[in-house]
Amino acid sequence: MENKKLITIVKSLAQAEIKTRLDLVKLKKQLANQQKINSPLSSDLLRIYNSLLSKKIIKPNKNLQRLLCKREIRTLSGVAVITVLTKPYPCPGKCIYCPSQKGMPKSYLKNEPAAARAFLTKFDPFVQTKVRLDALKINGHKTDKIELIVLGGSWSAYPKSYQTWFIKRCFDALNSKTAKDLPRAQKINETASHRCVGLTLETRPDLITPSEIKRMRDLGCTRVELGVQTIYDPILKLNKRGQTVKQTILATKLLKQAGFKIMYHLMPNLPGSNPTKDLQMFKTIFSDSKFQPDLLKIYPCVVTKDSILYRWHQQGKFKPYSDQQLKSLLLKIKKLVPKYVRITRLIRDIPAESIIAGNKITNLRQLITDEFKGCQCIRCREAGHQVEGLNLKIKKAKLFIKKYQASGGMEYFLSYESPDQKILFAFLRLRLPTDSKPDQNSQKLYQLFTELKNAAIIRELHTFGQIAPLGQTGKVQHLGFGKKLLAKAEMIAKQQNFKKIAVISGIGVRQYYQKLDYKTEGTYLTKTF
Repeated sequence: MENKKLITIVKSLAQAEIKTRLDLVKLKKQLANQQKINSPLSSDLLRIYNSLLSKKIIKPNKNLQRLLCKREIRTLSGVAVITVLTKPYPCPGKCIYCPSQKGMPKSYLKNEPAAARAFLTKFDPFVQTKVRLDALKINGHKTDKIELIVLGGSWSAYPKSYQTWFIKRCFDALNSKTAKDLPRAQKINETASHRCVGLTLETRPDLITPSEIKRMRDLGCTRVELGVQTIYDPILKLNKRGQTVKQTILATKLLKQAGFKIMYHLMPNLPGSNPTKDLQMFKTIFSDSKFQPDLLKIYPCVVTKDSILYRWHQQGKFKPYSDQQLKSLLLKIKKLVPKYVRITRLIRDIPAESIIAGNKITNLRQLITDEFKGCQCIRCREAGHQVEGLNLKIKKAKLFIKKYQASGGMEYFLSYESPDQKILFAFLRLRLPTDSKPDQNSQKLYQLFTELKNAAIIRELHTFGQIAPLGQTGKVQHLGFGKKLLAKAEMIAKQQNFKKIAVISGIGVRQYYQKLDYKTEGTYLTKTF
């Protein structure tokens, strides 16, 4: 009986003109009262909506479909993100700020959202991936394009057999079938319903070597999160990080030479630092060609139990910045971030009850964004977050090209944006190697990746906006921005006398490049001019 009432409600909603979430809530309540039932869950209404739509009982209502989608922001960047955690395993680091909670990977707590889900599944990669995939679908998200993020301890420290098994099981979950081995699972995923368009691994700079990079590519990795924390050796030493700035510089260079996107984890407020030093760190990172990350996670240091820093705090040896000091610092940092960098996170997702001292404001990023509307970072300008007049602005999209030196190469950030550059529709990262005398590490890298020798390399191609299913046109996706950017990148490479161009491609994007005359060579897609 109740199902019939829900069908009646959905039919009425489908015929209504609903513009905002508030409109939906009011009308839902009104229709539920008429049917003498409690206001139904959006996920239930969405399930019935899709069923009626497939049977052609109702006509499409895109606004209704969008508003019924729970936490729409999860897929506004053009991909559906699935985060999984590795099992607890000894970490080579002895960092004083990291909590070491029993039964958890180093630095993670059981009450952090992603960590809690992983703990409940006993860190099973297949179950973690399947649970998140199902949750996204139930809540109305398209799951054609999956960005898989593997967090936990230092990835490179885990046994190689565990690494292979873990990634294979993630692919098995996306493919809805169990393959014999990882290469076969990857091959299946090239044409699967849930394609892995990007794979991120998290590790330490001191564990990055040419052979480790080769290993990561064999697994299908396209982006690496580096636990940099700071670029000052005395602070690294005081915090017992166990790495040096020189190792961060080398890891950054090798990863860029192999085409990876690089995300830095940076920690303002570490023992031994101060707001002035922290601000200078960000100025250096964006001005010194030895650094230049593509993405950032900014995690201000906080005090949690099960860490050495907790004892330091109790003994009066460490006092974190005040809320006002931290907010002021983060505002200044945001003003420094270039247009080609994405701030993925501004604080870590640690529940306030687990923080003994330090920032407990969970919506700090939102407060800073409300105060400073002019942030140039990629995330703040993504088309998916813009609503008003988007179609008109897309028609006026203009190509912009930004060049900058980075780790022995010239980086080109090609982008289609609104004329005022406040809305970013799509971008491409092109790297042209300029290092005429590669050092020993670089030479070893090119011995492992012969397909990259003397080649220009496309490190990233991304179109924003809500996910458009494969084969369908969306508000921003599948309008041709990607092909235009690719053609422009090829033209620049030719003009600079490169005879070849390579793409670091996610497993699920290989077909896209193959249709554009790129051929699989090693773990890359290449085209010879």
